[in-house]
Amino acid sequence: MQTQNNIKHGTVSAAVKNAASKIAPLWSLENFVAVNPYLGMADQKFSKVMQQLNITANAKATLPISFYLEALNQARITNDDIQEALKRNHSNLSVNEFIQALIEDDIENDQSFRVKSISELCSELEEKDWKRFMIDRISQWAAAYFDNDQAIWNTQDKSDSIYQSWKKEAEVDRSTELMGLKGFRSLIKELPNNYLELNELLINKLNIHDESLDLYLHSILMSLGGWAGFTSRIDWDANLAGDQESHATEELLAILLSWEYAFYKIKYSKELEKEWLNDKVKMSLFANDSDQSKALAYQLIMQDAFDIANQRQIILKFENQKLDNDEIETKKAQAIFCIDVRSELFRRNLEAADSGIETMGFAGFFAFPVKFLQLGHNEASNQCPVLLNTTHTIKETTNNSQNDLNAIKSRTLKQHVSRAWHSFKLGAISCFSFVGPVGLSYLPKLFTDSFGLSRPFPHPNEDGINKKLNHIKRVDLNFTDVEGNTYGISDEDQLSMAESTLRAMLLTEDFARTVMIVGHGSSTVNNPHATGLDCGACGGNTGEANAKVAAAVLNQPKVRARLNEKGIHIPSETHFIACQHDTTTDEVTIYNEELIPASHHAEIEEIKHALKVAAKSSRKERASRMNIEALDLDFKVLSRCKDWSQVRPEWGLAGCSSFIVAPRKRTQNLDFGAKAFLHSYDWHKDTEFGVLELIMTAPMVVTSWINLQYYASTVDNKVFGAGNKTLHNVVGGLGVLEGFGGDLRVGLPWQSVHDGTQYQHEPQRLNVVIEAPIDEMSKILEKHQSIRDLCDNEWIYLFAMNEEGKVAYQYTGDLEWKIIK
Repeated sequence: MQTQNNIKHGTVSAAVKNAASKIAPLWSLENFVAVNPYLGMADQKFSKVMQQLNITANAKATLPISFYLEALNQARITNDDIQEALKRNHSNLSVNEFIQALIEDDIENDQSFRVKSISELCSELEEKDWKRFMIDRISQWAAAYFDNDQAIWNTQDKSDSIYQSWKKEAEVDRSTELMGLKGFRSLIKELPNNYLELNELLINKLNIHDESLDLYLHSILMSLGGWAGFTSRIDWDANLAGDQESHATEELLAILLSWEYAFYKIKYSKELEKEWLNDKVKMSLFANDSDQSKALAYQLIMQDAFDIANQRQIILKFENQKLDNDEIETKKAQAIFCIDVRSELFRRNLEAADSGIETMGFAGFFAFPVKFLQLGHNEASNQCPVLLNTTHTIKETTNNSQNDLNAIKSRTLKQHVSRAWHSFKLGAISCFSFVGPVGLSYLPKLFTDSFGLSRPFPHPNEDGINKKLNHIKRVDLNFTDVEGNTYGISDEDQLSMAESTLRAMLLTEDFARTVMIVGHGSSTVNNPHATGLDCGACGGNTGEANAKVAAAVLNQPKVRARLNEKGIHIPSETHFIACQHDTTTDEVTIYNEELIPASHHAEIEEIKHALKVAAKSSRKERASRMNIEALDLDFKVLSRCKDWSQVRPEWGLAGCSSFIVAPRKRTQNLDFGAKAFLHSYDWHKDTEFGVLELIMTAPMVVTSWINLQYYASTVDNKVFGAGNKTLHNVVGGLGVLEGFGGDLRVGLPWQSVHDGTQYQHEPQRLNVVIEAPIDEMSKILEKHQSIRDLCDNEWIYLFAMNEEGKVAYQYTGDLEWKIIK
């Protein structure tokens, strides 16, 4: 009989909070944004976290060794790259010895220790998948509890807390006992109703030692990583809003602990007790031992070599380029694009189409963190990175109260009809008659949709509004108060936001006659992850609203007059226009053309022509990457946006591997293949380096999130990805299951990183190249620990560019830099 090890209340509470903090938030499908799946562990070394995840979640840290050996055979990785990787990892092996060991040793079948939960031990002992059964039961309850109006019948009382709601259902759910867990319901009834009390009670009853606690709790949370991510997002949003009382993930942990205790009590045997004791001993030993398994160590060395090889190519790209120092004498237009990697491709082709158009890169919400309320909608969407709070709510309008009313009535009626039709199709009785007489009426539409002649569903922006009204929609900046809710932006705030935006863009002089603010979005159908292809800087929405708000504010005469007093003179002939780049079709829409002065019409036509030429060139380039071979490439690419069977409508941000922060002249002659984030920045204009600090603490973090989400979804799609798109079922309007059950899937679908033949995203940690003094970058790193953690712990790599446009320095950690020879 093992000795009871009572753990103090403070220790349990700290361990539970620590385990919850390691789970990255997962946003729902309506606002699916890229997130770093290792977010809660970035304060530790990359290699250490990979080791811990290997132990707690059986997660892979890299691709199989065969991938890197193939890269070595293709000379993408060189012996020098491996030598440098061995040196960084303090290995005494020679390159030849190391490669020989990779080839001869059975690295892929390493049997290192893995934490095993009690549900896993029971599964192994009885050869019955109890862990899967547990996950299915919790997932079914969670889908009902968190349902976002997808279900026809509500089965959960959402006024109950997470743990209390689950406990109520578990006390009456007979499926557990029917499957062989006798006494499950009565056991759950005996448990405390308070999740805090329960966590402490069960941790002590399971007799988990202090040093093992972190590993064990993290392991069982990772066993339900999808729903744990969803509850973590609830906590994230609450903390961002200043509410420290949200403990959703801790309550989910209480549910998992309840299941663990139930298995321990109901399935108790001497053999289970022996295996559980053995597991706890191994956890304690591992917690006090930082040595990596040989297999993992070798894999990480090869990943380092692969990263070094990629860095070498980026450095050579800048080393060999021919800089064009000729400035555009007469700028026809300035086009400010989102830094998104897909914009790199279009910007390059737009500049080639018309050399009089100067392009710039800036975060796609354009420093206007607003909420946007569309006509006929009840809820506003947050149009800013999830790291930020919104400041103002902006309404959509046609600038005519009667038109607004007509649009709202039209959309409201469409929504009511859609809901009624949906209920009819899925009703308990009416569903049987639907397929017969009513179903046949769908045949013509089914035919046209299947052959790409029509769009299966209306575009969300156009749904329920006629074309005429849709064409004249704009934003309403007027500051109003309606029943205690404020809308619009006050004059003072408009001035403040305009000034901060222009200074952040370093666009305070030399304005062109036309300044295009180009947001971006995508067009797809039958795609649960559609918002993941929209703008991450806009919270998983398109950049339309932000572009419209920015253009409207910067065109205000009273704003310009006040800006002039602050030293920012925008010429009277300069006009800002809001645009949107569709990254699926590469078409660019110019909004509110009716507001463009007649004096600009001729050049707008020239800009439109350049946009069409750039779109055609971009589609041709992307068609090659999507392996499209056809006489009419345009048709093939454009048709993907309305093809309901298309699992790869576009490649999104697949391949993203670098973030370049420098003047456009440094990258203008370089082709990054739509795999680089490009942020315009001139440190000579940034006298106090406030803009540099903003870039390193916001866009640099967001781009690292994107890069690491793609990294994780590639190296281990089972743990950190969304699996096979063709098997997805949307659950609760929140996320997807792969098949009919299991955990909520996180990350990206396999089809978003692999084309069926080869990887379209290869695991490369983000390389950040900034043209700025290294002393100033070091000051920012020293000031912001979370940013320093990213660099010091090798989650991203930081480089500095010199005055000649060459990558001259690499950050090595501890505020130290080395010269690149």
